[in-house]
Amino acid sequence: MNIAETLAKITKEGQASDIFIVAGRALSYKANGGIYEEGDKRLMPTDTLEMITGIYELAGNRSMDRINKTGDDDFSFALRGVARFRISTYKQRGSLSAVIRVINFNIPDPNDLGIPESIIKLADRKKGLVLVTGPAGSGKSTTLACMVDHINTTRQAHIITLEDPLEYLHVHKKSIVSQREVISDTESYLTALRASLRQSPDVILLGEMRDSETISVAMTAAETGHLVLSTLHTIGAANTIERIIDAFPPNQQHQIYIQLSMVLQAVVSQQLLPSEQGTIVPAFEIMTLNPAIRTNIRDQKVQSIDSIIDTSSQEGMISMNTSLLNLYNEGIISEKTAYSYTTNADNLGNKIYYQGKRKGVGEMAALAGKTAEDLDALPGTGASKDSKKAGKDKKKIGKAVSKEALRNLASAPSNDDQAYSSKWEEEDWGGDWEDDSDLEKIDLVAEPSGKGGAKKTSDKKGAGSDTPKKKGLFGKKG
Repeated sequence: MNIAETLAKITKEGQASDIFIVAGRALSYKANGGIYEEGDKRLMPTDTLEMITGIYELAGNRSMDRINKTGDDDFSFALRGVARFRISTYKQRGSLSAVIRVINFNIPDPNDLGIPESIIKLADRKKGLVLVTGPAGSGKSTTLACMVDHINTTRQAHIITLEDPLEYLHVHKKSIVSQREVISDTESYLTALRASLRQSPDVILLGEMRDSETISVAMTAAETGHLVLSTLHTIGAANTIERIIDAFPPNQQHQIYIQLSMVLQAVVSQQLLPSEQGTIVPAFEIMTLNPAIRTNIRDQKVQSIDSIIDTSSQEGMISMNTSLLNLYNEGIISEKTAYSYTTNADNLGNKIYYQGKRKGVGEMAALAGKTAEDLDALPGTGASKDSKKAGKDKKKIGKAVSKEALRNLASAPSNDDQAYSSKWEEEDWGGDWEDDSDLEKIDLVAEPSGKGGAKKTSDKKGAGSDTPKKKGLFGKKG
């Protein structure tokens, strides 16, 4: 089997993102989240050995001593006119196997990938630490490559990338881009990172923060006026901070909290989700550091960060659940998918529930705005065709529910339910509400009474006594 021709065929025809060479199964590849077989011939250990040996030859006759000695090896190579490939070879059940990541030669357009502009513009910061996090295979390297390309295109800087192995290749544009691969160009991340501080960098891309020493040097570089971009295998900003802190021994953690609160600039968490259209779409959580978040990190109150993100959309932040909810509202993903990828199902459930409540009230608001003639035409309204009575019915509807109040409710921000509920309780809308189920009991159209008159939509309590009690839309006032 000619491995070069096979890789070219799968890459061009199958639009593969990963290729699997494993004994006991036909050559397989992943595309749009599904795994497909290339042919029906099961690979034997001799077949995988032949294919992987061919890959090492394509990679400049790379030595196989490392894979034979340790059982693992990582490297990259390119096929002219096809693509670049990132290879991870390993032993399983005594035979050689490999997973091959397909990487396009060209840096992709962030808009085509659904990466928000606000994420790309995080690269405009001149110093500090910006982290892109997510599970393996979630596109972290692609997001970082787009950020580096943005810097390379828009300003003059020296960009040093430290990767294991190299993935996207950057050409020099306005900036100088030095790309170093661990093992082939340098001994380790730590060695290369320490050396980079003497190489006049403006931006340092660190492929992964693997241990406390690397994290410590990265934070020091961010403190000394460099922009450091890096990744972690975590989901969520709060989890990312805890992972960094947990990498250090207990006697150092207090100092790391303080240092991190000063150098951290942003955390982007991303996941790739299967869409209803059969493709893969990204979901993002974006946290930028404001004074409240810095204070919570410094005071070791990391558990409060999620709620701050959820209520700071005006500052460009978005929680993962809000991102999932937006994709669900647009019909891009199913509700089941949204729940499968959330890390806080209760919070997501509340968002979907209150969104449904708002949608229902929005429909009632639209109905309340109809003319008397429109109401007459609705089935089951019982409204008289007498224009004078129809006018009274319409007036009664407006009195039962303030249209302005309903419009405000229908357009309320989905990520600030608590503050929004308080707003309703503090203001007097001129209506009487018995309890928090009244939303479902509002009679928008008056029903005729037994004497031909209109039935009251609500009972006025306390007639002839003191001022009647006022109650909030989501329950009784205190």
